[in-house]
Amino acid sequence: MVTETEEKQQGSCFTYIVRCADGTFYTGWTVDLQKRLHAHNSGTGARYTRSRRPVELAYYETFATKQEAMSREAAIKKLSRKEKLRLMNGEENG
Repeated sequence: MVTETEEKQQGSCFTYIVRCADGTFYTGWTVDLQKRLHAHNSGTGARYTRSRRPVELAYYETFATKQEAMSREAAIKKLSRKEKLRLMNGEENG
């Protein structure tokens, strides 16, 4: 069994999409998904989400490296809203 600390040392990174209270989406990346969600909901996360709380996790992917997660974040941000919805519904790999 891998502990949370060991997982962080192994380099698990996440690319995620949250649904904001106003129905918009925010895409980001992190090494600690739960901590980042808490930051978004406490108002210390991204400026975009501060006025759109609460947010809820809508989708995430796991990567071995920061570079992979950041690259995927950039790719997802280029998708249209319709394409993001399909991705979140498992209809498309984006």
